[in-house]
Amino acid sequence: MTPENKQLTYSSLILALGLVLGAWILGSKIRDIRMADRYVSVRGLAERTVKSDLAIWPLPFREAGNDLKTTFAKSEEDRQAVLDFLAQQGIPSSDITVGQPSVIDTQANEFGNSHPANRFIVQQQVSVRSTNVDQVAAAVQKTRELVARGVVLGAGQNYGPGSGGVSYVFTGLNAIKPEMITEATRNARVAAERFAADAGSKVGTIRQASQGLFTITSADNTAPTEGGMPDLAGGSMMKKVRVVTTIDYYLEK
Repeated sequence: MTPENKQLTYSSLILALGLVLGAWILGSKIRDIRMADRYVSVRGLAERTVKSDLAIWPLPFREAGNDLKTTFAKSEEDRQAVLDFLAQQGIPSSDITVGQPSVIDTQANEFGNSHPANRFIVQQQVSVRSTNVDQVAAAVQKTRELVARGVVLGAGQNYGPGSGGVSYVFTGLNAIKPEMITEATRNARVAAERFAADAGSKVGTIRQASQGLFTITSADNTAPTEGGMPDLAGGSMMKKVRVVTTIDYYLEK
């Protein structure tokens, strides 16, 4: 065999090996692509019912009259009555905040034509922020004693109309997050395995995963709050914590 023929033979062998190797790589890539298309997307749910560990209780009150000095003096008597009431319920002074009084002069608007019966309205608010939620709950049930003493309770200055009631908050979300995420992930895999069994496949590794937001709702209310913020709508001491994870699993034959 001449040197030229030998070189031609070697070149042909190298070309053939290259074609075989290329076909094998291409086949592997096609199989990888096909396997990548075989996945199932499922959701896993985890829920916990927990007890609130913080109570926020605004106690707003007001007095009205035509003499500012007299009206303010009566408002100060109301403030002391509220503080005495809270002390009788065993709520420590460290859990109590006294706000600054505000005065409304109903005749201050020189362009108004109406003249209310009382010129001055003095508003004050005493707030309770306590981790002893049971103690606060018991005190809330006795607020009629303040009304009996002549204290006119109303809407909070800082909480908006109609929100003068107590709010219960759950602040321990971070402590239960890991366990709830694990539970939601486990439930998602169970759902994936059921789907895979129906499809004649097996669940493989995780393709993609995303954690949903944690929501906290009152046990008797469906309005969610994020991150343990006060649930002003419900006011329930018992809360429901919920998280949903979305996970894509590869399916294997």
